[in-house]
Parts: sequence; C-alpha cells; structure tokens
Amino acid sequence: MSNNINKWIFIFLAIPFSWGCSQNNKATQESAQAMDSTGAHTDEHISSEVVISDLQYNAIGVQEGAITRRTLSHLLKVNGVLDVPPQNMVDVAVPMGGYIKNTELLEGMKIRKGQLLATLENMEYIQLQQDYLENASQLAYLETEYKRQQELSAAEISATKVLQQAKAQYLTTKARVDGLRKKLQFIGISPANIEKNGISPTIQIYSPINGYVFQVNVNIGKYVTPNDVLFKIVDADHLHAELTVFERDVNSIRMGQTVRLSLPNETKERLAKVYLIGKVIDAERTVRVHCHLEQEDENLIPGMFVKAFIETAPADQWALPSNAVVDFEGANYVFIKKKGSQGHEYDFVPVNVTAESDDYKGVQLPDEVDPEASTFVLKGAYDLLAALKTAEGGDHGH
Repeated sequence: MSNNINKWIFIFLAIPFSWGCSQNNKATQESAQAMDSTGAHTDEHISSEVVISDLQYNAIGVQEGAITRRTLSHLLKVNGVLDVPPQNMVDVAVPMGGYIKNTELLEGMKIRKGQLLATLENMEYIQLQQDYLENASQLAYLETEYKRQQELSAAEISATKVLQQAKAQYLTTKARVDGLRKKLQFIGISPANIEKNGISPTIQIYSPINGYVFQVNVNIGKYVTPNDVLFKIVDADHLHAELTVFERDVNSIRMGQTVRLSLPNETKERLAKVYLIGKVIDAERTVRVHCHLEQEDENLIPGMFVKAFIETAPADQWALPSNAVVDFEGANYVFIKKKGSQGHEYDFVPVNVTAESDDYKGVQLPDEVDPEASTFVLKGAYDLLAALKTAEGGDHGH
C-alpha cells in the first residue's frame, strides 16, 4: 500500500479474551456507517499496519506460519441473471377478444395448472354459438334429405341432379359445422355443453402450467385482443443461471464444472453446474453459459442479478487457510509479519483470491511480497482487522 497511508499503532494495556470478537462486529458497523449514498466507502485512510501487545497476541490466539503450495481450482469471476427455460414461462392471451368480467389474480400468487385465471364476455361469443346451433340443426335435416335422395336415385325415382344438390348442401353445411365446432373449442367453449345447456355470453381462461403470477396486465372491464398478454406465469421449479463470460475466458469453461452463485448483499452461496456453453459471441465479445442449480429455492425469482465463481481446471498455487484471508469493503487482505520485527507487528496487504476450497484459498500476492520469505497470520486475522478498525475509529473520535 502507498506510503502516504496513515499508520496506526493499537496497544492494549489490558484485554479480556472476548474483546476481538466483539470488536469485529463494531468494525463492521462502523464500515457500514462510513458508506456514502452511492455505496462507496468514504474513509480512504485505512491503516497499513497493526501492532499488538503480547497480552493481545495471547488473548486473540494469533498463529503465524508460512504460505503453502496447493492444487486448487481457479475461480473465474463472472456475472449473470436467473432465468427459466422458455417452456416454463407462459404468456397468457385470449384466442378471441372480449371484456374482462372477472379476475382475482395478483402478482406473486401461486397458480396450479387448470386453475381459473379470468372470465371474459363478448357479444361475438353469443353469435358464434348461435351460428353453430343453427348450422348443426340444419345439418341434421340435410343429412336426412341426402340419404333420402340416395334411396330415390337408386330406385331411379329421382334425378341424379337432385341427388348431387342434396349432397353438396349436406357437405357444405357439415364443413361449416365442423369449423364452428373447432372455433368454439379453440376459445374454450364445449359444443356439447351449449347443445345441452344453451348459449353462454362468457368464456373462461385457465392456467396451462403450475407456477406463480409474474405479471398482471389487465383489470375488470378492460377490452383485450388476441395480441394482448393478460398474464405472465412462471414455473420456477427449473430456475437456472445465465452467466456472461468474456471471450478470452471461454476456453477454460467445461461442461459439469462447479459454479458458486450468490445474490448481491447476500453471503449465502448456492451451487450449480455448467450445463451448456453458448456458441455465439455477442457484440460485447461475451458468451452465455447456462448453469443448473443443484438445489431449487422458491425464494429465487427470474431476472435476479447474480455474482458467480466458476471453478475451472485445478492448478498448483500459493494458498492460505480460508480464515487467513479477510474481506474488507469488497476486497481481500492478509496480514504479513513486518520484516525485522521482534514483536507483533503486521502489514495489512491486499491480495487477489484465485481459487477456493472448503478450507483454503488460493491467493495472488503483490509483486513486492516474497511468499517464501514472508510469515503470514494463519489464525486471528479477523481479530486483527477489528483492532485495525477500532484504532482507526479512535482517531476519528469514535
């Protein structure tokens, strides 16, 4: 870190063992209070070193040691969004225009397949049913007449021309009835039902899938056409992540690689696997990578932004225990024993995390740090960070 960064020395005269843990929470609170309205931290003078006494050293339980080489998977940091397959998102429309008579849907409601979504009414529904019933009645008469003419023609009592006319009228009306029947079925009206119960001025719209209401675009009394989307329904059971990977990194992505996902402002990690790798490079020179979540989560919603780390091919690299790497304001740091120090003096050094396992993190150290000649804090790093922050806060009158 630059030479103009202030250095603070924090020395306790007396300290209980529990001090380090409690101050860690305080440091987090102070860090949050120092955030401005844009989300950027306003305190640019974080100390570059911390000095503690023997009493503090023993109370915290600091452990020092050397960095080691380990074979860990490289972590490729990418961004993306949660999405669902096309078959799991449905735009609900009407096959024939009408006025919304009734709907009780609200965004976020759970819906089951076959559940009533809305009732529509229109005079055209009445006319279509009337046309069907009239033609169906006429068809019955024409069928009887056609059969009679066949018998008369066979007995050479009636002219062939009369038989042909009866046949044409019958087939024409039959085609019209078949067409009207299909139209009624298409808009959700049962021909058999209107033949039994009569004409209805309404039609009902039902859900084609299980899911939840993602969008409501109508209200009672609104006239809708077949081009209008009344509702969007999403089945989130097969939610996946669509990640954006830069062209230069695509060659390191393989099917089946583990992906660690997290939402903004959330520490919980969700695991996924690389399922598909896009074959098209867009204008931003990126490729879409499709990942399947290992465990479904009903709290996740399509469109949510996600941060992700893709575990690529394992490589031999410098690594420290996970607790030795502290997260401060979105960046990673380690504590390194100050060269030539006879006491407990540590430099606060930024690093890049390149890989991660359950217990270790791969780190990329600054060029000026010699990993083989340095002594690192392996345990107690977060307590040292709390001490650093408390000393910093003391200078500001906290």
